Amino acid sequence: MRTVLVALLSILCIMEIFSQNKSADRQPVASGRFYTADKEILKNELAKLFSECKKSPAGWRVRAVISPHAGYVFSGKIAASAFAAAPENAKYSNIFIIGSSHIMAFDGASVYNTGDFITPVGRAVVNREIANKLKSENKVFNFPVDAHRQDHCLEVQIPFIQYHFSENPMIVPIIIGTDNTTTIKKIANALKPWFTPDNLFVISSDFSHYPTYKDAIEADNLTAANIVSGNPLTFLNGLSTNESKRMPGLQTSMCGWTSGLALLYMAEGDRNLEYRRIDYCNSGDTPYGDRDGVVGYHSIALIEKISGTRIEPKSSESFSFTSEEKDLLFNIARNSIKTMLYENKRITIDESRIPENLKKQMGAFVTLKIDKTLRGCIGRFTSSDPLYEVVQISALSSAFEDPRFSPLTKEEYNKTEMEITVLGPMKKITSISEIVLGKHGIYIKKDYRSGTMLPQVATENNWTVEQFLGYTSRDKAGLGWDGWKNAEIYIYEGVVLEENRR
Repeated sequence: MRTVLVALLSILCIMEIFSQNKSADRQPVASGRFYTADKEILKNELAKLFSECKKSPAGWRVRAVISPHAGYVFSGKIAASAFAAAPENAKYSNIFIIGSSHIMAFDGASVYNTGDFITPVGRAVVNREIANKLKSENKVFNFPVDAHRQDHCLEVQIPFIQYHFSENPMIVPIIIGTDNTTTIKKIANALKPWFTPDNLFVISSDFSHYPTYKDAIEADNLTAANIVSGNPLTFLNGLSTNESKRMPGLQTSMCGWTSGLALLYMAEGDRNLEYRRIDYCNSGDTPYGDRDGVVGYHSIALIEKISGTRIEPKSSESFSFTSEEKDLLFNIARNSIKTMLYENKRITIDESRIPENLKKQMGAFVTLKIDKTLRGCIGRFTSSDPLYEVVQISALSSAFEDPRFSPLTKEEYNKTEMEITVLGPMKKITSISEIVLGKHGIYIKKDYRSGTMLPQVATENNWTVEQFLGYTSRDKAGLGWDGWKNAEIYIYEGVVLEENRR
């Protein structure tokens, strides 16, 4: 079979050589299926998606975005939020659109170089000079344009580009046909000369395919967090972790993971770049999908750091909250849980009513207890999302996704006590003498295993430092009681907020 496939691919390559100089525009195949084929209706739908999508802070210098490619009724708002991260008047010389093939497998990438891409909105001009250069100078790109003919993953991105940017740059459409990480690194290296501030890279990918609604949130959160880490190996290990959990129905954690990996390789080691999560939903959040087998959608941006725009708390003393801000965080947490319990949906938060202090990028954990007994505790140490969103997501996860407990019930809800711990930055330590019980939480990491316990846990249990380390190492990181002795240890401070229930 492999011999036959190679022979067929060789025939396609020969056919393409004879037709290289013949212009052949790529006609739309997804219009009428993934989005409407009517130009005016499509423009109106795009206008609505951009007006309703989540907006990123002004002033971002966006180098790349990860955008979903499902039907617009499912993922359109998430895709719009990805492109909206870049200003409408942003000037890019080219937009490289990269996706992973849904149609065929081949050991490299195919760049479209025989014409332009046509959509109901109009013509998206392909930079054939760059496309031809990639093909002529890199064997890894020397694969037929036939890979583009029936695949929707690049096409669905183009109407967003055509609508959003006031000056439409030329595009460079690329489909990756391999899952060989060595080959993907070669693809990334070939693209790196164009990975510059004057070009935008769009990675077309959905996330988890067909797990349950609850499992999708867990899997997609892990995958996105590993992308935001910026570490290709962490990302690959995260995909393996999701697979090892054997979630029912899960076919992939990210259908375009090879394209995401190429971006990670291109940006690796550039300390001037950082990933930011923008928005998330899955098909179960829409009126058109059920919750038994969903598809996840993230929008993520890779931006250039701008001096002075990011607020990083230096210690627990450097951040505090007014009573109104505390009440608002608890209202967000409680209403999120209650609305999911009684209406099976997420609440919508009006960002314009959120104080700036709650928009800072900070980690947080939400702890639930009933009669002083733990009932759920999940959160994040660090986050590229604003604090109020972290609290909302963590509250839902603590109530319904903590693997140690069954989902919270309506009967339990009114008995539940809640605590929010807001976290400062982590600091790696070289001596356990630096740990101050009651002040510091600890995070232990070795290879691909890690775990944490919050500052208050040690004092609540009257532990010594060694016990604090032992329990965290054994029960959270899975390294055994003494595993911390050969692991990396980090400390962080936290402000514990207690709910004022009148």
